Amino acid sequence: MNAPNCHTYLEIIYTRYGVLTHWVFIFFALLTNVLVGSQLLLGGSAVVTSLTGMNVYAAIFLIPLGVCVYVVLGGLRATFLCDYSHTLILMVIILYFMFAAYATNERIGSPSEMYHLLKAAALKRPVAGNQDGSYVTLKSNFALVFGVIQLCSGSGTVFLDQAYWQRAVASRPSTAVRAYILGGLAWFAIPFGFATTLGLAAVALTDSPSFPTFPNPMTQTEVTAGLSAPFAATALLGKGGAFALLIVLFMAVTSCASAELIAVSSILTFDIYKSYIKPSATPEQLIFIAHMMICVFGLSMAIFACIWNVVGIDLGWLFLVMGLLIGGAVFPVAFAITWKGQTRAGALAGAITGLCAGVLAWLVTAHQYYGSLSVTTTGMEYPTLAGNIAAIMTGLIVSICVSLAKPESFDWAGTRAINAASSPTMSSGPSSPSVEKKNSTVSNSDLPTNSTATIPKIFLASTTYRMSFPSSRKASFQLSQHHPRHKPM
Repeated sequence: MNAPNCHTYLEIIYTRYGVLTHWVFIFFALLTNVLVGSQLLLGGSAVVTSLTGMNVYAAIFLIPLGVCVYVVLGGLRATFLCDYSHTLILMVIILYFMFAAYATNERIGSPSEMYHLLKAAALKRPVAGNQDGSYVTLKSNFALVFGVIQLCSGSGTVFLDQAYWQRAVASRPSTAVRAYILGGLAWFAIPFGFATTLGLAAVALTDSPSFPTFPNPMTQTEVTAGLSAPFAATALLGKGGAFALLIVLFMAVTSCASAELIAVSSILTFDIYKSYIKPSATPEQLIFIAHMMICVFGLSMAIFACIWNVVGIDLGWLFLVMGLLIGGAVFPVAFAITWKGQTRAGALAGAITGLCAGVLAWLVTAHQYYGSLSVTTTGMEYPTLAGNIAAIMTGLIVSICVSLAKPESFDWAGTRAINAASSPTMSSGPSSPSVEKKNSTVSNSDLPTNSTATIPKIFLASTTYRMSFPSSRKASFQLSQHHPRHKPM
């Protein structure tokens, strides 16, 4: 293992590349968390408002308020127990919707009836870019575009969202791989079972009097706001379906938001406070700062979500745009832990030029295709596709080329010494020219040996539930779970 004792992946960046690169990737990490948190609150508040009539801004602030209390007071053991119980209840509700749609519900009740309803819907409301306008074809131009965008933005969150790295930090190497593979396989139940069921049900029942928008179809704004699933649940099962979906929303949002709060708290506590503000901080001080940062980011998430809502930016727009903003840093971060030949200049150049190329390709394509720049035109599929591909590929190519132009070989002993008890500081001996010496370091060796077990209780989480609501073409809840075991102390 190349960095077995790190708290965050940014500690690896700091050890290999020094202060400037560290701050650049802190920017990308926090940008990722802000975008993910904003999507969570925008989608969650839209669903709550649709199902209950609650004011959307009240919903935006109430969701993180409850989660902050849950994270600060719950503790690691409570988080484990709640996450497992949430998983059980969520899976039961998913099966409830699936069997209702395909077996028992009088409005659909069977796969064959679903097929006939979708064929009829294609005649009334054909899908542009699909074979014969059909909803049941594999030939879909915009589905392919969406898939590429999903790949780019998904890669960005996996590599740049500390919430994902937190699972590796919290697990034994022997269990981490199995946990991620099993969690990834379990996740397919969500898009294939839950999302497909409710997404297709929304299309099939649009002409039913039980559908909330009857006799009109959903507007594009309602689709991109993530309302396909709640509308379908209400049409299928009435108030019971709406209540079941609210339970799904609460449990998924709670677990996902808690992971984001813990991730940002880890970054702000270890990579900023302990690295640059108070390197000699005691465990008690770190715990206090961690609690404060959880509350600060919870409030920040709500403020950003309110801003997006005011200016007319919805969940679909943020989802499509996220990858082009963070994609440039994907391969530099991946190489930081896997390729000893990546240099500091390569990591910096790849991330920054990737961001610039992504934004440039995005805006130029939007103006070229639609003649103007607005929230609507910049949120279309082709501009965001161009931006996503430009960002992630530019980051890859530039990082490799710059690193090979002036090669350096990094000694992994430097990253293996992060927070290791045998290493008094990380700055005592840089192991490559690309590591910058620094006296203020992040190391658990500065803490009393009987206190080191205190810190992970604040920062390590075992399970993440991902819930991403419909994009402009597709209604889906995405929920991934990992259950790595805690490291022995």
